[in-house]
Amino acid sequence: MLTIGDLSKATGVKVPTIRYYEQMGLISPAERSEGNQRRYSSEERERLAFIRHARDLGLTIDAIRALIDLSQHPERPCRDADRIAAEQLATVRRKIARLRKLEAELERITSHCHSDQISDCYVIRALANHDLCHDDHD
Repeated sequence: MLTIGDLSKATGVKVPTIRYYEQMGLISPAERSEGNQRRYSSEERERLAFIRHARDLGLTIDAIRALIDLSQHPERPCRDADRIAAEQLATVRRKIARLRKLEAELERITSHCHSDQISDCYVIRALANHDLCHDDHD
């Protein structure tokens, strides 16, 4: 059995986050010692590592909950898990496309600034006037 501190060290998940996941039902409520200290099993350590990895990949709590549910039914086909992962991949790709637009716009406005004074700074003008931007990057 692991204390919450040991579980935190073993998984790299902060103590408040472990408590949050417990409140959200992603991990089972901890057993309590005679001193009322939380005690976690190796299964909960594995579950928490699963959650941490899923969060690192940007999956939402709802998606993680669904994947945990799926993992408890090994006889089911994996199409639902594949769908969840594919949806996250699409989300990541949209974010990357947006970041590329932001990168291009920032590169463009910084390359236009050839002034020594703020009064004639293109960066300041572009930030103050969205019409000077090349693309919509909201």
